[in-house]
Amino acid sequence: MSNPCAEDMSQTLILFGITGDLAFKKLFPALYELAVDGIKPQVIGVARSDRDDESIRQRARESLDGRDPAVIDELASRIRYVRGNYTDPDTYERLAQAVGDDPIPTAFLAIPPDLFDDVATGLAGAGLQRGRIVVEKPFGRDIASARELNAILHKHFPEESIFRIDHFLGKEAVMNLLVFRFANAMLEGVWNRHHIKRVTITMAESFDIKGRGGFYDEVGAIRDVVQNHLLQMVALLAMEPPVDDSAVALRDEKIKVLRAMRTDADHAVRGQYVGYLDEPGVAPDSRTETFAAMELFIDSWRWSGVPFAIRAGKAMAETLTEAVIEFNAPPTAMFGGADRTAHSSVLRFRMKPDNAIVLTMQAKTPGDEMISAPVDLAVDYGEELGGSGPDPYERLIGDALAGDARLFAHQDGVEQSWRIVEPLLDTATPVLRYSPGSWGPPEADSFAPLT
Repeated sequence: MSNPCAEDMSQTLILFGITGDLAFKKLFPALYELAVDGIKPQVIGVARSDRDDESIRQRARESLDGRDPAVIDELASRIRYVRGNYTDPDTYERLAQAVGDDPIPTAFLAIPPDLFDDVATGLAGAGLQRGRIVVEKPFGRDIASARELNAILHKHFPEESIFRIDHFLGKEAVMNLLVFRFANAMLEGVWNRHHIKRVTITMAESFDIKGRGGFYDEVGAIRDVVQNHLLQMVALLAMEPPVDDSAVALRDEKIKVLRAMRTDADHAVRGQYVGYLDEPGVAPDSRTETFAAMELFIDSWRWSGVPFAIRAGKAMAETLTEAVIEFNAPPTAMFGGADRTAHSSVLRFRMKPDNAIVLTMQAKTPGDEMISAPVDLAVDYGEELGGSGPDPYERLIGDALAGDARLFAHQDGVEQSWRIVEPLLDTATPVLRYSPGSWGPPEADSFAPLT
């Protein structure tokens, strides 16, 4: 989505944590794809590991094994390494020398949040607060820690220079929610409480925590995917049309939705799959949820009274990410046969296992009787429009270098998201057991039904 102006384009990407897994699995491949597209900043890695320029370049080559050797060699030639402790001012002085006179260097913090204060302070001490800073989620653990994190970053960087990266927002299918809504004017007349009965968002994963017990037990499903990914999906589905496609206009409309949103603790379920307590790194008495379901309401003119349900979980029946919009049924069933049942139309945005949009409507069944049955009008827009688009990290790093903040989280939005889910984070509430391979605790079905 980026459309960079030359004066806004950063020529330097500083990667704190360049020796970590994120850099190896995601960031090096993203930099490769950016190079293919002609975006070629100098890359300066910073970490505490005892390495040098050549060993970091070799690590990049290993990450990119099997791709075009010429592109890999060109990318490797732009990589430099600054070894040092994140609390040592000398590290940042040597970093500043490596950056040179780039007026807008971009620092990507692929490191734990408890180091953000040290790095932001060190960058400012070396005069590098003139650039941008990119931080990975999680943006705190609750509203208090989110505000503390924002205060830390704002000590040295203005809000417009802070890019809070959530790779989920860079996915092609997520971005399509926005375009599909506002590029098809016929939807506007029915996209409201008068015609829509319910919205259900599901993010189910058939796999379990995959040996990540030490990490996951400190996080849980609500912090991992609900507070960020899924609430952002709700905001995209429910927001008003922005005045333009600028970052400010998009953020303003999403934040309005989040401010109007409320949860009901009586319509929320936390679950934990059987066997989770046996995972390495998980506390034997853990009450961390691996499943969460909740019902949300948006107190606005457009959505008052329409339930928005969210379901997310590990070790579930299948891997599925989708948003389902269920329209009101006709007032009477003229074509329902003997039972005269009136059926709803359903619009489904599916992101996994495929990128598809499916509209389920009613059509006449063959024969003499006037009986309706559901039919699907489906399109795989990846196939129709030519591929799946760029990787989320490729898109978001490119946008950060260009200063395009449209797909990044804003301070107000982060704090509102924590406000919404914080009442559900109380670990004293029951955690219901569910069997791996199921759809979670059945207690969630009454307010967050599968459609």
